[in-house]
Amino acid sequence: MRSIFNNGKTLTPTLSLTRQGRGKQIRSLLPRCLGEKVRMRRIVLVVAMGALAGCQKAPPPPVTEVVLTAAASLPAEPGDAAWQTAPEYVAKLLLQDMVEPRLLQPSTSEVRVRALHNGKEVAFRLEWADATPNDTPGPAKFSDGCAVQVPAHAGPSLPAPQMGEPGKPVEITFWTANWQAIVNGRPDEINALYPHAAIDGYPFKAAALEKDSPTQKEMAVRYAPARALGNNRGGPRTVPVEDYLAEGPGTISPNKAGASKGTGRRTPTGWAVVITRPLPESRQVAFAVWDGAHEEVGARKMRTGWIPMRQP
Repeated sequence: MRSIFNNGKTLTPTLSLTRQGRGKQIRSLLPRCLGEKVRMRRIVLVVAMGALAGCQKAPPPPVTEVVLTAAASLPAEPGDAAWQTAPEYVAKLLLQDMVEPRLLQPSTSEVRVRALHNGKEVAFRLEWADATPNDTPGPAKFSDGCAVQVPAHAGPSLPAPQMGEPGKPVEITFWTANWQAIVNGRPDEINALYPHAAIDGYPFKAAALEKDSPTQKEMAVRYAPARALGNNRGGPRTVPVEDYLAEGPGTISPNKAGASKGTGRRTPTGWAVVITRPLPESRQVAFAVWDGAHEEVGARKMRTGWIPMRQP
């Protein structure tokens, strides 16, 4: 310890502080201590947030294929909670601009797909945005619709996704909002489609004919031969889907062996449709969507290419 000389005398400095001095020293130390505490708290908070972020689950990878998820029973309604067990695949839609009549202006951009199977059948749930429901036929009116397409047979090479090709057929299941409206109970009569139509009378509804008598039924057959022959386009429907075979554009024909089922419902943003069909041999699938408000019908549609399916 240094000595302090004063008039030749050695004075030893004291280690004690006055009360006032101690107060000043403590006050001078407080800001530094508080600052260190704040910094420490910030460090601890940053470390804790980093640890929490590290514990969070990483987002699931994007679904790159249609996953055929096993289910004990297949839901018929698109709103069934069972669909939440199946991953959702977002299929981007392309213009059908390869064959006439082409679609040159895009409409529906994507369709969201889920799939469930029970080992024998597969149910596809298709959902897409469509602000305007179109389910009534008529001049210059077109129905909303969708389709599922699979190769008719599994093989080393795939048929062309544009409805197949000669020697490589595809199976197509087609749903329309018009058929769904009929199944839902809309009468298959002129007055239901055209409320202001003036009808003088139908021969088979003449007052002289007893209702449901053999004579009355015979008259009805003569009036509607397509219905009498079982043509689905000429009478009431029990299902809103039809099965087809095709070997290229312009070759579509009924698939008499088809046993598909379907149900479509409006959603707050568009349509959700379930199409159930036998589990195909091939593990490739394609989809198509028609927007009636965009005057889409027949070849004028939005479509996909082949999309792989995987059965875990």
